[in-house]
Amino acid sequence: MDKKKGLYLVLGIVATVAFGVFSSHIFELMFYDNNYSNAMYNYGVYGIMAMITIAIAWGAAALFYYVVNSVKFDRWYHWLAVCAAVTVVTPVVCYLVNNSMLESQGLDLGTQAVDFEIANFIWAPVLFTVASFSMRWWSSNCRHTPFPQ
Repeated sequence: MDKKKGLYLVLGIVATVAFGVFSSHIFELMFYDNNYSNAMYNYGVYGIMAMITIAIAWGAAALFYYVVNSVKFDRWYHWLAVCAAVTVVTPVVCYLVNNSMLESQGLDLGTQAVDFEIANFIWAPVLFTVASFSMRWWSSNCRHTPFPQ
């Protein structure tokens, strides 16, 4: 394995793990509401939201680079379309899970959950980009997407 490629993979994994470990701090920097944030922290929802975001971002990157992996689908705008899908799908899934978990605890914090997902709207494409630069090097057809080496 080329050292540069391995370094990108390691840095991507470290950044992703850091996002998962410090998810409550990261999300609260972008949105904080006393009642909502306390409920999210007390019921462990921040970690779940981070894991969903990580799974969708890394899963979509893996699908793009290793399953689709087509010469016909290796342009920057194809990558951008997948990134846009991740950016939209992740907050929707997280909202549904988040709202369901809080409602099961008897809490009605739907408005705050929508505001919270705006933060996820920002972090989902960041993690998708991190995942892309971590794993693109081993793709046979899309390794130059979104930017040439």
